[in-house]
Amino acid sequence: MAIATIAIKPKPKLTYEDYASLPDDERRELIDGELIPMPSPKEIHQRILLLLGASWLWFVRETRLGTVYTAPFDVILSPTNVVQPDLIFISSARAHIITEDNIRGAPDLVVEILSPSTAGYDRTTKRNLYARHGVREYWLIDPYAKTVTALILGANGYDTHAVFGEGDTLTSPTLAGFALNLSDLF
Repeated sequence: MAIATIAIKPKPKLTYEDYASLPDDERRELIDGELIPMPSPKEIHQRILLLLGASWLWFVRETRLGTVYTAPFDVILSPTNVVQPDLIFISSARAHIITEDNIRGAPDLVVEILSPSTAGYDRTTKRNLYARHGVREYWLIDPYAKTVTALILGANGYDTHAVFGEGDTLTSPTLAGFALNLSDLF
């Protein structure tokens, strides 16, 4: 008796064109061709995003270093990788990657504010994705531990630049001259 084999076809990877054709009624990202739903953020997430975003906005406008965006705004890293970081900085020198609809390429600096449902994803999948596509600096903000981990892209992925805690002054190699006391953030 012959044993039947069933060929399992791999699920086709979605592209940015597929992603862009979806209704914009929910927040999602496209990672390696797979749609990832993004839950609505909590109050603490939104508060930190607004406080940090406002600080960045005024600093970047005064220094004319570049442009700041907040989620949801698509960052297309490749045809099968589209993310919406919580906070995005694009330097003036790289303004050519900004379009009316999205950012086409790696930002200079991105921030992800950790939520219980996305923390593991932000610490692993997105960390690897951002490194692979050349995001120079990546911040992970933990609102519950009241810390900011600043990562700098090195030859083999991200290296920890610093871990800032409550009472520390947050600085950035990418945003030269920026300083924010974390007591004002948390």
